[in-house]
Amino acid sequence: MGTHGGKVIDQMIHRRCLGLLLCLSVLSAPATHVDADEWPRFRGPDGMGRSTAEQLPTTWSDTKNVLWKTPLPGPGASSPIIWGDRLYVTCYSGYGVDKEAPGDLADLRRHLICVDRHTGKIEWNVEESDNGCTGELEGFVGLHGYASSTPVTDGDTIYTFYGCSGVYAYDMEGKQLWHTSVGERIDPFGSGTSPILYDDLLIINASVESRALIALDRKTGQEVWRAEDVVRSWNTPVIVKTAEGRDELVVAIRLVFKGFDPKTGEELWVCDAVRDYVCPSLVAHDDIVYGIGGRRGMALAVRAGGRGDVTESHILWKENVGSNVPSPVYHDGHLYWLDHKGIAYVLNAATGEEVLKRRESDTDRVYASLTYGDGKLYAVSRENGTFVYEAEPSLPLIAHNQFSEDDSIFNSSPVLLDERIYLRSDKFLFCIAP
Repeated sequence: MGTHGGKVIDQMIHRRCLGLLLCLSVLSAPATHVDADEWPRFRGPDGMGRSTAEQLPTTWSDTKNVLWKTPLPGPGASSPIIWGDRLYVTCYSGYGVDKEAPGDLADLRRHLICVDRHTGKIEWNVEESDNGCTGELEGFVGLHGYASSTPVTDGDTIYTFYGCSGVYAYDMEGKQLWHTSVGERIDPFGSGTSPILYDDLLIINASVESRALIALDRKTGQEVWRAEDVVRSWNTPVIVKTAEGRDELVVAIRLVFKGFDPKTGEELWVCDAVRDYVCPSLVAHDDIVYGIGGRRGMALAVRAGGRGDVTESHILWKENVGSNVPSPVYHDGHLYWLDHKGIAYVLNAATGEEVLKRRESDTDRVYASLTYGDGKLYAVSRENGTFVYEAEPSLPLIAHNQFSEDDSIFNSSPVLLDERIYLRSDKFLFCIAP
């Protein structure tokens, strides 16, 4: 077999054993913690868009550094997640695939597929009907479609959120365990927030569907708590550790940021924030929460841990720059992002001072969020490839990578794991490796 074959088998055994240990640890941990070798949710283990991977490739093309390329059963804007040797991602089919001739809405199907992340082989594909509630292909829905929410897993169960069609739980072989509704409203912008796990809870930002944050028992799907008045919010909540060591659930909604007790849903604090709807997810470093958003753009930093209205006491800075869709990354004292128009920003995280603003001449519209790994920042544009930067304030461009054989839309944020990059477009799933 040789040294290389033996090493591959050793790595596979290690990952499977590690996966078992992680599953057991989830049962006793005070919150849902995973090892850096997994990518279980939107934007990585803690939702901050950061990876500990090293020796990541910086250049690729149709014929260079592509380990495998797998055709997908349909388009989608959701990002892949990874647990052990398997990758999971959602797609849609039957309606809206061809924007010029969308077809019959009754034929819309959502897919959760399981892929062997070493070979690209699709292991299984689970389809769900729409239940007749999703809106027609119009407005901004046409820019991202009907599979925009990234799944989440604890290594035992996979959870998907399909907007007004509901939340689904599957075992690791694709068997449905439960299905529940979190509201039936629809919006011309569509639905796209991703679920997160905390203790025994599955937490959903159902702002579109019911104007609420909803926590479900992840074993049964039964509602545990609900926080009302969560309006015009398309971002995925984050868990922040306060200076006193308490966990807080923070979400951006129209006009304000709010902090909640993730165990009970009790609202702990609120502060004035973006004067618009908010799509980008928040990020945190230590006990400070950073947020960007709005069509005119706003960025601010808020210290978690307050009580009541903390606008005057806990907002550290506020600036008139932002991003309408992509989320930022915190790295080494700075905030980085590429906004929806392809403009790169770097802010001093301590002061909010604008360190860099630069239009990337080769970028088009951007929906994917920046991801950090191996000292680099990876930015995926919708139609003009992936930009790789050095993660430093002057943001030197290392490479601009494109696939000439895939002219479809790239809305998904990249996954960086084990010296590999996983990208998905509306047509393909790619594994990029040296």
